Amino acid sequence: MNHYEVTFIIDPVLSGDEIKSTASTYETLLKDQGCTIVHVNELGLKQLAYPINKKSSGVYYCMEFSAANGAAIAKTELSLRRDERIMRFLTIKLDKYGVKYNEDRRNGVISAYKKKESKKKTFDGAPVAGPAVAAPAPEVVKEEPKVVPVEVIAPVVAEVVAPVVSSEEE
Repeated sequence: MNHYEVTFIIDPVLSGDEIKSTASTYETLLKDQGCTIVHVNELGLKQLAYPINKKSSGVYYCMEFSAANGAAIAKTELSLRRDERIMRFLTIKLDKYGVKYNEDRRNGVISAYKKKESKKKTFDGAPVAGPAVAAPAPEVVKEEPKVVPVEVIAPVVAEVVAPVVSSEEE
């Protein structure tokens, strides 16, 4: 038995009942051709990467099925091409890794929605047990400004200002 997966995008303008009937039409079409439906996944309304038929979103469906030969694929794709409710479709043949991946995903072993555990660690490398407690801020020592007598500053300022003044006078 060969395993296949067909993903198609249904026009979002249709009502909810029409969308479900469109998906069930292709499910029954595959069953009538001797295919075994493994799983039907309604991915829902999603944004498209680029507009198709002046629409920026579509309702995604993904059907995984197994068939003895590829004759069912040709009839299904012809039907998908002729249907005005279908915006795009893609049929792929799954290898053993694809089948295993889909099984694991259905069973919850692989999930994109699984929450990741906190990777925060303390300074000694142990994981944080609860909410992080802030360490007390170090004391800031304020120094008094240093007072420089005018007698020390005046000769330095006179040396710096004198060349500037003399060049302007010339």
